[in-house]
Amino acid sequence: MKQSGIFGFAFLLFTIFFVSCKKSVSEPGEYKLSYGDSILYLNNQAGDHIVHPTEHREGVYTAFPDGIELDAMTGAINLSKSETGLRYRITHTAPDGKKTNTLVVISGINYTDKFYNLAQGDTIAPPVYNANQLNNLPVAGSVFDEGNGANNIGCSVATINGRINLAESIRNGLLGNPATDDSKREIDIVYRLNDQSGKAQNKVRVKLYYYTSMATVAPDLLQTLQDREEQGVFLANQPILNTGGDPLTQRGLAEAKPRPPCIIIIAN
Repeated sequence: MKQSGIFGFAFLLFTIFFVSCKKSVSEPGEYKLSYGDSILYLNNQAGDHIVHPTEHREGVYTAFPDGIELDAMTGAINLSKSETGLRYRITHTAPDGKKTNTLVVISGINYTDKFYNLAQGDTIAPPVYNANQLNNLPVAGSVFDEGNGANNIGCSVATINGRINLAESIRNGLLGNPATDDSKREIDIVYRLNDQSGKAQNKVRVKLYYYTSMATVAPDLLQTLQDREEQGVFLANQPILNTGGDPLTQRGLAEAKPRPPCIIIIAN
């Protein structure tokens, strides 16, 4: 082989190698959005507790449902200012339009949106831990209704496990004396869980309603619960409907907000 041919062949190999290396540097692999764990916990630090994605990429970060404090440019989550006990879908949209999703739970308790019929003995509203009814609540060493803020106004919250005795709350006059149709009240329950949060102070707000029968329940309240159920904004075993590609308006749904959970007490 002539010397010029050898140099030409070597130059070709170098060019192929250089281009392939340049491509691997300028075009990173598929982005896997992650926060290091699927469950994020508060802690006892003095300032805001911020959690960042394990890897940052250019683009925009969004979340569903409402309630999470998310930085749209960095994807950082402010746990201290987010509603806890809920599951969220975080979406990263790259400059080229490609979307990547991940699900996270901000640890804490919540209460199920539900109709409780007193005449049928359905009188206890239990808390749900980390957005999954199958999870065991870390009762030992935990504190519920710290300071007795809820109990002092008539909401009967068991301080050992966070269960709300609805019948006793009605007897206490929480929703009026006597309670009447469409009586309602929002209650804050302060608690500390003996888990990875290190007993950091936490809080859940619940809204209690009272109706004499299902026939008297306000239509807009019925619609709210239906929208929440269809969009999967509460429990971890439900799919989250709104991924950005399924406009709620096309399904005739309003965007359901998970807080406060609706505890609807039916007398008969």
